[in-house]
Amino acid sequence: MKNSNGTPFKRKKYETELRKLQAGLCQVQEWVKHKGLRVVVIFEGRDAAGKGGTIKAITERVSPRVFRPVALPAPSDREKSMIYFQRYMSHLPAAGEIVIFDRSWYNRAGVEHVMGFCSKEEYRRFLDLTPVVEKYLVDGGVQLIKFWLEVGDKEQKRRFEARMKDPLRQWKLSPMDLPSRSKWFDYSRARDKMLDATDTPWAPWHILRSDDKKRARLNCIGHILDLIPYKKVPREKVTLPKRSMKRAYDDQATLKGRKLVCEKY
Repeated sequence: MKNSNGTPFKRKKYETELRKLQAGLCQVQEWVKHKGLRVVVIFEGRDAAGKGGTIKAITERVSPRVFRPVALPAPSDREKSMIYFQRYMSHLPAAGEIVIFDRSWYNRAGVEHVMGFCSKEEYRRFLDLTPVVEKYLVDGGVQLIKFWLEVGDKEQKRRFEARMKDPLRQWKLSPMDLPSRSKWFDYSRARDKMLDATDTPWAPWHILRSDDKKRARLNCIGHILDLIPYKKVPREKVTLPKRSMKRAYDDQATLKGRKLVCEKY
């Protein structure tokens, strides 16, 4: 990892900075619960842009009851018959929740359009209606934060090749990944049209350069902390109670004869 002037950014420094930012997310978590806020964070971008790793960095130190990731599979036949936005709306946050979409309704502006999974009329209607739908959400009290992760051609190629060779990463290769390489400029044009139509004052896009994954994660979390104004919520001092010895017995002896996990390590 390198910083803006090209000098090495050591892993220890990255982990130190990440921990500071994650501590900020913990404070955001308490503030969102305290104020009953509803926040939606959308992650879109090219394949292998680093969306999953960024979301993991955001959520690994906070409660899944507050920071709730949503990664929907391909729609079922029933879902295909719904109004397009319907299956996404059911995942919107209640008070005190932050929902993180790992891809979202913007599938229609990207893969569905480029790969021909929707009609031209469906695509046009999506670009027309999305600002209206998002205005409705924002006016209803939802804070909508949209990130587009932009990875370069060479880095995407390197990441795909790494996934193909590494059995621990092969699961990341989807049927849409490889065709996305040959349709690079089709996706670029789709991105540009999406940004032109949906980059609005009430729901702007935030472009995140992600050739350097670690730097992208730090920049993303820092930006989220800037976008959600928060204060430290006062907490009562917690005292750990002593274990009561009333009705004490040998509670380990009763486990003898049970099926225990073999301690290989």
